[in-house]
Amino acid sequence: MAIADRVGSNVEVASNRRAGLAALRRSEFGVVVVEESLAESDPEWAEQVWELAGLAMPVQVNFAISGCARLGREVKAALLRKDGEQAVARRAAVKEIENDLKSTVTGLLLESELALREPAIPAALEPKLRHLVELAGALRERLRGGEQGLGPRG
Repeated sequence: MAIADRVGSNVEVASNRRAGLAALRRSEFGVVVVEESLAESDPEWAEQVWELAGLAMPVQVNFAISGCARLGREVKAALLRKDGEQAVARRAAVKEIENDLKSTVTGLLLESELALREPAIPAALEPKLRHLVELAGALRERLRGGEQGLGPRG
């Protein structure tokens, strides 16, 4: 069984070091696999590979002792780690956006309530400020009540 079938993904094989670097420059990959002896014999090249790999998970394997089954397991494990790291990063980004929104809505609510307390607000402005207070309050409640957060629902 070929490695592409084992991992359920497209696989691109570079025939030499230069081809490998060129592939990394032109495309993005989920995992980059490097033969251990190549990395150890040319650390500068290996460093270039890891820099160009971007967000791809690096996997260094000794092909002399690793068969296709083991390589498939290593690549699958790397893809699972990458998925897990991306999920954590997404949750952190959502939480940061939620906190920013909560802070902004609280500011809007406070400022609009303070404006309504001003003794000399024009009569035409008062209903608009009350509506702003209602909208900001409703948004705050949605942000508070949504324990699931802003992320995907389901």
